[in-house]
Amino acid sequence: MEQPLSMGSGEFLLWEFPLAFWLEQHGYDVTYTSNSDMMSVDEFTRAKIFLSVGHDEYWDLRQYNAALESVQKGVTHLYLSGNSIMGVTPFQKSFDGREKRIISREGVYGGIYGQFDEFFKTDFPARGPKANLLMGAHSVHPPNGGGDWICTLPNHWIFEGTGMKKGERIPGLVGWEFHGDPAAIPGLEIVAQGRALSSGVRPSDWTSTIYPGPRNNFVFNAATIYWSQGLASPPGHVLPFSHWARPHGVDLRVQRITANLLKRGLR
Repeated sequence: MEQPLSMGSGEFLLWEFPLAFWLEQHGYDVTYTSNSDMMSVDEFTRAKIFLSVGHDEYWDLRQYNAALESVQKGVTHLYLSGNSIMGVTPFQKSFDGREKRIISREGVYGGIYGQFDEFFKTDFPARGPKANLLMGAHSVHPPNGGGDWICTLPNHWIFEGTGMKKGERIPGLVGWEFHGDPAAIPGLEIVAQGRALSSGVRPSDWTSTIYPGPRNNFVFNAATIYWSQGLASPPGHVLPFSHWARPHGVDLRVQRITANLLKRGLR
């Protein structure tokens, strides 16, 4: 990802900042954290909603387990992201003994599933549970490309006030990596789906999902790294471009869907 806003910022300015800008613009009470802080369920249960934003690929197993437990405890999760929870990357001590200073890819969540044996050409010493058991959908192969975000369940409450109809598209919102392969979770619904294309690579099917938690909470998966690009364009922001896919910028429908999700999750 060679983007001006990703240089020296850990990609914060590229992915997270548009969402943070929009949240604060609308007065939401937000706490910011990093993956290295989320090793305990107590961190998740400090809030009513947990948000994963942008490109959230690398998770320690302790974070996965804490996240899954927090869903059972009633925390709503919004995965406004793509390629999330893909790499099993334990946090390790630095050479001088400081905790959680080094990460390395030790495995893949779900193992080498689907056609990822075409991508990963080496064995890994570890593996994690399937990420779609938490998020509802997870990374698929080929993992790169883009396309329009296509509504499939317009009567669902997440679309309230958007006026969206079945088959209606939000141009360019899917990419550059995404989620698909929905899990067999009771009550899971596919609210949007389609095909991501990239030049010279066979297409991949993506799915945006939502499923109910046990305490009137829910887990939503937007299935795209580009979701935040539809929320806001802060001063100096530049739209990303990668793997022949580019979002089209702020979209009122993305804003309303996100507001609907937050309103229901904060009840």
